[in-house]
Amino acid sequence: MLVLVAPGQGAQTPGFLNPWLELPGVADLLKEWSQVTGLDLVHYGTEASAEEITDTAVAQPLLVAAGLLSARALLEGTDAGLLGAVAGHSVGELTAAAVTGVLSERDAMAVVTRRGQAMAQAAAEADTGMSAVLGGDADAVVTHLHSLGLTPANINGAGQIVAAGTAEQLAALGENKPEGARAVRALKVAGAFHTAHMAPAVGALRDAVEGVAVGEPRHRLVSNKDGELVPRGAEFVDRLVGQVASPVRWDLCMETFGRLGATALIELCPGGTLTGLAKRALPGVRTLALKTPDQLDAARELIAEHGTAR
Repeated sequence: MLVLVAPGQGAQTPGFLNPWLELPGVADLLKEWSQVTGLDLVHYGTEASAEEITDTAVAQPLLVAAGLLSARALLEGTDAGLLGAVAGHSVGELTAAAVTGVLSERDAMAVVTRRGQAMAQAAAEADTGMSAVLGGDADAVVTHLHSLGLTPANINGAGQIVAAGTAEQLAALGENKPEGARAVRALKVAGAFHTAHMAPAVGALRDAVEGVAVGEPRHRLVSNKDGELVPRGAEFVDRLVGQVASPVRWDLCMETFGRLGATALIELCPGGTLTGLAKRALPGVRTLALKTPDQLDAARELIAEHGTAR
């Protein structure tokens, strides 16, 4: 069984869309979505600096655009019905929603634009951020974070938990890491995402999805909230709204992949982060991070080999 996943914020790097612009129609597609977002996605994906694409209001639409254009290129050359399950990490859930038909691509781009703006505005209200805690017993790490007033915002599995909170709280974590943890690494994000600090963004996102046409998922869709399968599109969209202020349970998503019998996993552009986690948490599962169009044939072969018609 093959799982298709979409990465979240922080996966972007300067110029990562350059090779994709060589594919027919990609430039036109990005220009169309640029009109929806009010951002020059071609510029941000090819010429912009690391600092420019770290901006939450830019990074989120850029990542969803990258995931969608790479999914288009991949699935146009294979049988999409062979996908066993689809999921996205954080903002990648909007990519997953569009890939599975819960939202149209255009609506996903409109919603992610408002999501990025609202989360950037919420982040600007206080000096907050996120740090990755590597290693250590998961329960002990979570207990330690709570003792410092921090939120375990991304419980990613494979020995990685992302803490979020104020700059002062994160500084305390850096000076007093959890027992057994190998390292604490500050992340280049602009705020404490998936925590109560993002509560102001929930209402803005709920307004953004109001009136949007919602379809039923064409593939099994796994939710960040609890790793469960969500069979109804409206429920998944409702979860998308609340998720900006609640933790991402990617560990539970990967447990679900294993329970479903996953034998292969493909991560959409800009891949790397989620395949890295899968290699550690899902031993024996074949992985492919789709970074450039040169890997499309290999990805299609993986789908043909591991895909199962439902």
